[in-house]
Amino acid sequence: MKLDFTRWLPAIAKDSYRKTALSVVGVAAIGGLALGPTAVAAPVTAGPHEGAIAAIDLATGKPGAERHDDQAKSGLTTGSGHGNPFSAKPSRDKLVPYGVQGAQSRIPLDDAQLSNAKAIIEAAKKTGVGERGAVIGVATSLQESKLYNLGHLGAYNDHDSQGLFQQRPSSGWGTPDQITDPDYSATAFFNALKNVDGWQGLPLTQAAQTVQVSAYPFAYAQWEDQAADIVQQLW
Repeated sequence: MKLDFTRWLPAIAKDSYRKTALSVVGVAAIGGLALGPTAVAAPVTAGPHEGAIAAIDLATGKPGAERHDDQAKSGLTTGSGHGNPFSAKPSRDKLVPYGVQGAQSRIPLDDAQLSNAKAIIEAAKKTGVGERGAVIGVATSLQESKLYNLGHLGAYNDHDSQGLFQQRPSSGWGTPDQITDPDYSATAFFNALKNVDGWQGLPLTQAAQTVQVSAYPFAYAQWEDQAADIVQQLW
């Protein structure tokens, strides 16, 4: 069934200044992301709509989807190479102290996603959760929104989930304007993470799940390796 993702254009993605950030093509490609496997501090929800799955495949460059030239040029887009060995960046031991769990997923990243990853990392520094916290935050956003700052998708939304972490205003995360502000949403996530007893010693997916209360508690684990590469290169 062919779906018209362009009807979601008005509020699908916002930049740091809460303005529409993606081109018509890019927005049409990721139209269904917010209906993905998320349930932030909320009851269990259903799985992704079939249109959302197709949109994610196109937006994230899975087999059959075309990648932009600028994506192919950056090591960050694929997360390959485990960082730049010549830069003074956090060590893998700090970023992934317990090793990754299960099969790992990777996606190409565009400028909007890289900007959002940087915002998450800066919030990790500000809140004091450090490199490991940043990896948990980036991996969580990769799962929840593929690092896109999603606005409300109307009838296709997962309840009222929005933003990088698909946080819900009705669950007390903040107003729609607040949770679609990358700094605010990341700071809120990390402040909640700090309230998880012993989060530093938990597997990534368990730490993320304790904050997110997702219907898919093990889904975060698949992004740990790429999240570590992103944090290592952007720290």
